[in-house]
Amino acid sequence: MKKSSSIIIAVAIIIGFTILGLFLRVALEDDSKGINHEDRYELVPVNDNNMVIFDKKSGDYWNKFIPSEEGPTDWKKGYSPIKHSDH
Repeated sequence: MKKSSSIIIAVAIIIGFTILGLFLRVALEDDSKGINHEDRYELVPVNDNNMVIFDKKSGDYWNKFIPSEEGPTDWKKGYSPIKHSDH
């Protein structure tokens, strides 16, 4: 009985390390391809009244006009002219 439980524990450890290795491999492949999810978006202040959020992965951007001394307005989404040439 003791031998079979040792085998089960050993198999569980091997499966656990295999799954951990696969997760690490996927994460390292994303980094090697230059995919950094933290740096995907960039906030670009155009001037005192205009702001742009740029998506570096897709090329899309959102711009917003902020009038001086007024509340927020809606964001407007713009599409990359390279990726979405049909818009």
